[in-house]
Parts: sequence; C-alpha cells; structure tokens
Amino acid sequence: MAPHKIVLRFGSSTSDQPIIYHLVKDYDLVVNIIKAKINPHLEGTMVLDLVGERYEDGIEYLRSQGITVHPLTQEVVRNNERCTMCGACTSHCPAGALYMERPSMEVQFDGDKCVVCLQCLKVCPVRAMEVRI
Repeated sequence: MAPHKIVLRFGSSTSDQPIIYHLVKDYDLVVNIIKAKINPHLEGTMVLDLVGERYEDGIEYLRSQGITVHPLTQEVVRNNERCTMCGACTSHCPAGALYMERPSMEVQFDGDKCVVCLQCLKVCPVRAMEVRI
C-alpha cells in the first residue's frame, strides 16, 4: 500500500492535541512527518505521508477534530523570468520557503520547505509563483 501525502492545517484549538499519537495508536497508521510548522498564534501546517488499512478512518478523525485535510497533489514553483525580486512573498510564507538573501537582496525559493499553502500566489504582484500539478 502506497503512502498518501497529505497537508494538515489546524488552528490554535488543536495545535496542542496528540493527533499523531491517535493516528498511530487508534487507527494503526504509519506516519512520516515531512514538514511541520506552528506559528506564534499556534496555528499550524503539517505535511505527512500516511499509510494503513484504516486510512479513511484516520482522515475522518482528523476532520472531526477541526483539522483541514488536503491531498498533496500540487507543487509550487517560481517562474524566474517573471520574478522581479520585490520580496512581497517572503513575509507571507509560513514555512520560510521564500526568503530574502542578504546582502544581495535576492528572493530565494526552497521548494523542499514549501507546504503548498498558496499564500505566495495570492500576494505576488507579477504572478511569478505558479502551481504545477
């Protein structure tokens, strides 16, 4: 059985709950945490590989806890020809995948850190950030 790559988004009311523990113990799922980030407001994003016979039951548990679950079927990429290095995207990236390199003041994009939140697509004035499916 192949693992499902999923993105979890959760608010402050669930950020302190043992959700991974319940997925493993109660639903007998194998969990590989690829990326996890909790901001100062205790809102978070987590990217997981999840596999097991009770996968659907585990997903239903997550949703019952108020956690948004999305399959990770997309990838964010930067169109280097369009990017003007304005830096508008860097303050909106919750994972730190977009950042300003100093002293050159060039915007860098680390796709391995990207959690596909799509915030950069919304704020980029030249539409240099794109989704690849």
